[in-house]
Amino acid sequence: MTTSRFKWITWTLVSILIVLAFAPFAHPQSARAASGATGIVCTNGPVFSLTAQAGYIQMPDMNTMYMWSYGATGVGFQHPGPVLCVNEGDTVTVTLVNSLPYSLSSSIIFPGQENVMANGVSAAPEFNGTGGALSSLTTSAPSGGSVTYSFVASHPGTFIYESGTDPKTQVPMGLFGALIVRPTAGSNFVYNRPDSRFTPDEEFLALLSEVDPYQHQAWSNGLNQGRNYNLNNYQARYWLINGRGFPDSVADNYASWLPAQPYGALARIHPYDASAHPYPAVERFINVGSEEYPFHPHGQNGLVIGRDGNPLEGPGGEDLSFEKFDVNIGPGQTWDVIFKWHDAENYSPSNPIPVTIPDLVNMTIGMFYGGSPYLGVKETMPPGVSTLNQCGEYYIISHNHALFQLDAFGQTMSGPITYLRIDPPTPNNCN
Repeated sequence: MTTSRFKWITWTLVSILIVLAFAPFAHPQSARAASGATGIVCTNGPVFSLTAQAGYIQMPDMNTMYMWSYGATGVGFQHPGPVLCVNEGDTVTVTLVNSLPYSLSSSIIFPGQENVMANGVSAAPEFNGTGGALSSLTTSAPSGGSVTYSFVASHPGTFIYESGTDPKTQVPMGLFGALIVRPTAGSNFVYNRPDSRFTPDEEFLALLSEVDPYQHQAWSNGLNQGRNYNLNNYQARYWLINGRGFPDSVADNYASWLPAQPYGALARIHPYDASAHPYPAVERFINVGSEEYPFHPHGQNGLVIGRDGNPLEGPGGEDLSFEKFDVNIGPGQTWDVIFKWHDAENYSPSNPIPVTIPDLVNMTIGMFYGGSPYLGVKETMPPGVSTLNQCGEYYIISHNHALFQLDAFGQTMSGPITYLRIDPPTPNNCN
């Protein structure tokens, strides 16, 4: 088979999957996402109950993967864990119910939070017997048991929560999630700074993770194989964004064929306008993997305003935010990035692009092209050409710049890839 023919077949299959990704969804919990098929889906607190349990997710190469994860107690397995949203000053209470297999203990740590309590006393590391090896970074729940953590959310920002018990195993197996603390300034601010205000329905999450299928297979085969898995052989072969790989990553929240993977990664915004749309969007980047993720959202240099739950400011409140072409998120880091998209030249049929646009029959036409280079304008496509473009919107790719991570166990053009969708200014005829 020639390389060109192989690429054509590959992209044909990807196109079919993308069509499916944009099909209407019907999920029992879809009402929870009724406020928007894209963007962050908060599980609002400050009181939560999570169950650590085993389940399966679908990978972009159509394999299924055995996982552990946190799910809302009584609701079922999901990956990643729920996005916990609280307000600055809240006393947050998280009860962990441990339903992991093999009689394993488990726990939750909350990096960036202070004075965490467990069952009413200070959470503390655990050891295997007197003077034994460290077994957990915090108070754990035994198999079939529970533990209740509490802390005051004393400062706003984006944080991780994850297992503190055997973290080299339980975190890669999927026990992690995002914690968002809203500032006292309001839920449409990232921090208590006027310049961190964002458009409320343009808030997005990019939670980046990885999977070594051999580690997961070992644990699915039993306790002995899981414990005997040699971590020196650990090698990620799947890379995910919000628990999905491309093209599933651009599907709506609660897509019907991904029942255990509720969160999409498509960012959908409107052009910046000083009067009609004056505030930016925000993307909360989180890395729970073991590698650096140099994420590159094309067409939108982001303004980094906070890292690891801390606003970028000097001791006197000086603005230390900086623009990034590529957001390099290290293991365990969170980055808060605001961005705008400007229709800088305001090109339109009445203000045409000053170049000769090729005839459609001489162009290679993408699935997201509307037949016109102008925002908000759709035109007739050549016979036999299909399009996913709804209303003349623009699509701009966003992906990891470590290109070896754009992979799903050898299937290229997958992994942590998504798009930025720019809709025409309102009013428009977009769905």
